[in-house]
Amino acid sequence: MRARDARRQADEALDRAEVLQVERLRYQALLAERQYNRVDPDNRLIAAELERRWEMALRELRQAEEALARHRAADREPEVLAPEERDEFLALGLQLPELWRRPDVTWADKKAHLRSLIDKVVLQRVVRERIAIRIVWRGEEVSELAVEPRVHALSALSRGPEMEARLLELARQGVDDTAIADILTQEGHRSARCNYVSASTVQNVRQHHRVLQNGVATRARHICGWLTIADVAARLKVSRTWVKRRIHNGTITIQRDPYDKRYLFPDTPASMAALEELKSGVRNRLVIDPRPNK
Repeated sequence: MRARDARRQADEALDRAEVLQVERLRYQALLAERQYNRVDPDNRLIAAELERRWEMALRELRQAEEALARHRAADREPEVLAPEERDEFLALGLQLPELWRRPDVTWADKKAHLRSLIDKVVLQRVVRERIAIRIVWRGEEVSELAVEPRVHALSALSRGPEMEARLLELARQGVDDTAIADILTQEGHRSARCNYVSASTVQNVRQHHRVLQNGVATRARHICGWLTIADVAARLKVSRTWVKRRIHNGTITIQRDPYDKRYLFPDTPASMAALEELKSGVRNRLVIDPRPNK
């Protein structure tokens, strides 16, 4: 209905503009005619120029009148839905969630449906971990929302330093990791990869700063004959990120230990030699065999 009203208002504005254009050209044509009638016929050059201007004004007036006539002939009131049709159309809105979840509705159907409803989507990254979304619908309605995508690390969060300081303050007071995570979440903080603070994030930050919990050392349990990512990084004199990145991109093929839930590398001369070759570029890929079952 709003689209129909907007179209009618636009048509009325165009009609007024065309009427004003016709009136302006009609006045110019009358003015050119009076100037031509007043000129001395013996002055042929001036008379010829005024006659040319009069003819041009008449031609422009005729074109404007024809355009106005065509526009008014083509203009008609948009079709109006009958009350029953309007009610059925509005009832579809309540059925959309159910239709969207139907198993026989394909992704292609959903995309086509969205294209029929949405005019455009505007994304703006407000800060590194927040994106403002503005959806402009076909009926000119606008929906605004904000999403918090994953980021690569806690340092990428705008409130990361504030959260870390608060986390360490609570940890030094003896609050356990789960309670710290709940407190930080309630205070509006989040982890790098989710929209809340996880207990594992608290544990990682606390261990990184060597903060004990309940008097227990935070060093990870060492497994004889096996090396953690931190151990491998120390042996190779590289950062832990260097090792993690090659695990994630498939350069190092390794599975988490099913019991320890960590990546474990064999603590053998052959394994370390292979890692050194990977570091120097002699080797392109490395496959690490898992730890034998208990």
